[in-house]
Amino acid sequence: MLFTWLLAAPCGATIAVTDDGGRSVELARPAQRIVSLAPGITELLFLLGAGDRIVAASEYSDFPSAARQLPRVSRAQGIDLERIAALQPDLIVVWGSGYAPALLHGVQALGVPTYEYEPRTLESIATSIERLGALTASAGAPAISAEFRGRLAALRQRYGQRAPVRVFYQVWGNPIMTLSGRHLVSEVMRICGAHNVFDALTPLVATVDIESIIAARPEVIIAAESGAIDRGALDSWRRYPQVPAVAHDRLITLDADKLDRASVRILEAASTLCEQVERARH
Repeated sequence: MLFTWLLAAPCGATIAVTDDGGRSVELARPAQRIVSLAPGITELLFLLGAGDRIVAASEYSDFPSAARQLPRVSRAQGIDLERIAALQPDLIVVWGSGYAPALLHGVQALGVPTYEYEPRTLESIATSIERLGALTASAGAPAISAEFRGRLAALRQRYGQRAPVRVFYQVWGNPIMTLSGRHLVSEVMRICGAHNVFDALTPLVATVDIESIIAARPEVIIAAESGAIDRGALDSWRRYPQVPAVAHDRLITLDADKLDRASVRILEAASTLCEQVERARH
């Protein structure tokens, strides 16, 4: 195991892991000054006990509450590279698809060891816990990843083989956008025995029309909002009572902070979704 090697390694040995982009990340010692460029990454670093070593974070890094006090150096539209350089980090952890390629190149050009976090499967979240645990010398990482895998396996066992339920996931309402089967959220659906009605789409995120959604006859329609607060994103669907999800009042708002951040709390969102899908199943 990676952690056995790390704890047994002689003082001064290089720590090396492979990130989600397939690149090697090497540190001469466990990271002491970390820049986190996504809210989910910030959550994981705090969970690993490295929160006090984060010197700056991205906008919306608000969990746990201590993360709200961190200086902000990025938002969806930009990254303050000069400020990051001035902070002299020894590790940058960045969400790969969260920024334009030019911004990612700018981060890499700083010459600081950079870990690209881009989990495409739920299993890869557990793997990244282990890898980030190695880079931060987190003694708790093996137990955290093992617990995550255990909870994931329990959800699969309970719901994964049940009768499929057709689900439409609405990312945006105007234009209507959804996710393909390659997205992490679609795997969350599959755990629940749910079928993404646009599973076969090629793009990770795609625009779809009303007619194709009605034709797919989803039995559950989902949106995600911060705090699972229903802000009316799905209200317009009530004009289409011919859609089974509307006829049976299965318009569900999940917690975007848990579902979209690719951290351990995604399993809490998965559990909620599985319960809603189970109700639709009956």
